[in-house]
Amino acid sequence: MSAPRTMAGGFAGLLRRTRALIRKETRQLLRDFSSIAIGIVMPVTLLVLFGYGINLDVRNVPVAVLMEDDSAPARGVAAAFELSPYFSTQRVRTMNDAERMLMAGDVRAIVRIPSDFARSIDLGAADVQLIINGADANTARISLGYAQGAVATWAAKEAERTGNAGAAGGIAVEPRLWFNEANDSSYFLVPGLIVLVMTLIGALLTALVMAREWERGTFEALFVTPVRSAEILLGKTVPYFVLGLIGLALCVVGSKLLFGVPLRGSLVILTLVSMLYLLVALGLGLVISSATKSQFVASQVTVLVTFLPAMMLSGFMYDPRSMPLAVQAITYVFPARYFVTLLQTLFLSGNNWSVILPNAAVLAGMAAALLALAVRLTRKRIA
Repeated sequence: MSAPRTMAGGFAGLLRRTRALIRKETRQLLRDFSSIAIGIVMPVTLLVLFGYGINLDVRNVPVAVLMEDDSAPARGVAAAFELSPYFSTQRVRTMNDAERMLMAGDVRAIVRIPSDFARSIDLGAADVQLIINGADANTARISLGYAQGAVATWAAKEAERTGNAGAAGGIAVEPRLWFNEANDSSYFLVPGLIVLVMTLIGALLTALVMAREWERGTFEALFVTPVRSAEILLGKTVPYFVLGLIGLALCVVGSKLLFGVPLRGSLVILTLVSMLYLLVALGLGLVISSATKSQFVASQVTVLVTFLPAMMLSGFMYDPRSMPLAVQAITYVFPARYFVTLLQTLFLSGNNWSVILPNAAVLAGMAAALLALAVRLTRKRIA
């Protein structure tokens, strides 16, 4: 009977020691305003900045409209641009005036309606010239699409009014957007913002706190106690794990209330996959701090290994498929790539299991490997 009692006593002691460490770390966390700011104030700040400040949509593009033909069809095309919410038009008299405004940066594009526009419509081969400032390739590409849409809309209405299908080339385009019917870039950016919040709380904050403990020699005082390395790491990370979940809740609520981003998938699944990524981020922070033992070095390495890839290589802002093949291969090394895919799927598409299961499995494997490595590194320091 002594063996079961010993095992029960050992388990009770483990729980008691771990609970004491968690209580101690929680009190220290609550006394540290900087940690509270990163965990609670930072998610709200990032949500507002990225949601309102960064917008990939193009609106009110300044355009110079040159009408060399004053016919009714020409006025109709000009009105299509003037009534569009994507353009801010200015009428000009000559092409020289339009080119001068384009060179000075007063306008981003020139819409030129040639003098034979009405006659060309009757012949079924009318053209509208569009000259765009291509210095900003992304804006130029989006503006071109909007301009083509404005002309196509006018052509379709003209064909319907006159019964002349040649005005629209006999083709009516009826576009439909899946997963982002509002065509709002906030739907794309805000879910990915959760990646940055989880990375800041899980990796950067944990790495700094743990490295500070190494610098102060706090761990050496713990090493002479019966507390095991796994208990130390558990006690240190549980409060930050809870703080990360609070940041997640703030982001989800803010995305719904401030930007109306839909959550088509399960909230439970979203929470579970976010917990997996948070464990990965905590593991990275523990490994980096244990390997460096310096707050400065840990902060630099953490930003380089976690935050920058989460920003640039995860699909949060840029589609990895548009990157060179070598860079695409590198993106699969970083866990943020898988988490961004999960977030965008759950928010905008729904419970797509063919996407959720493989990406969640990769995060689970990374979390197990990193946490095991963190325990091993701490054990080496004890020895």
